[in-house]
Amino acid sequence: MDFDVARARLIHQLDVEIEDKRVLSAMSRVPRHLFIPEELVYSAYENIPLPIGLNQTISQPYIVALMTEKLELTMDKKVLELGTGSGYQTAILAELAHRVVTTERLPGLLEKAKVILKQLGYQNVEMHLAEESLGWKADAPYDAIISTAGAPKVPNSLIAQLAIEGRMVIPVGSRYDQELHVIIKHKKDVEVIDLGGCRFVSLIGKDAWEE
Repeated sequence: MDFDVARARLIHQLDVEIEDKRVLSAMSRVPRHLFIPEELVYSAYENIPLPIGLNQTISQPYIVALMTEKLELTMDKKVLELGTGSGYQTAILAELAHRVVTTERLPGLLEKAKVILKQLGYQNVEMHLAEESLGWKADAPYDAIISTAGAPKVPNSLIAQLAIEGRMVIPVGSRYDQELHVIIKHKKDVEVIDLGGCRFVSLIGKDAWEE
C-alpha cells in the first residue's frame, strides 16, 4: 500500500469541509499509519475512527481536523491536550503550535505515544501521566485546550486553566453521545458554540466522570 497516496486522497476529501488549510497541511505531514495497530494499518487513511487498544480509539480524521481548526492555533500558542491516546492528535498540534502539553491516564498508551513522537522528531511536546484533577495546572494558563474525551459538563477546572480569549474544544454530554463544544473565555464571560453531535470515550477525573 502506498501510504503517501492514501494520505493525499484523505486530505483531498477533508478539503471539502475544512477551511483552515494549515490544518490540512499539518495532517498531510503526519503519518497516521504509524499510530495505528499493525493489524489495522491498511485502514489508516480511511475517514473513520479506529481502536488502538485498552478500549480507546484514534479519532476520525475529519473530527481531528475540525477540532484542531476550531482551536485557531498559531506558532506562538501553548496548547493543552487531555487524552494523548495514540499521539496522533498530539502530532497535529505540535505541527501548528509553539508548545504542546499533553496528559494521558493510561500508562501503556502514553509510553507508546512517547516512542512514536520521539521517532518523528517532535521536540515541542511535553507528555505527562494524568493526575486525578483535570489538565496540567503547573503550566497554565493555556492559549488553547483540547479534550479528546467526553465530559458530562464543561469542567470549571479547565476553564480556569484557559487564558483570556483562549479557546477550548471539548465533547460534552453522556458517556455514549456528546455535543462538540467550542468554549471561548472572555474577560467577563464564557462563550459556548455547539458544533453538533459526536461520540468520544469518557473523560475520567475530578470535574468529569468517575472510573
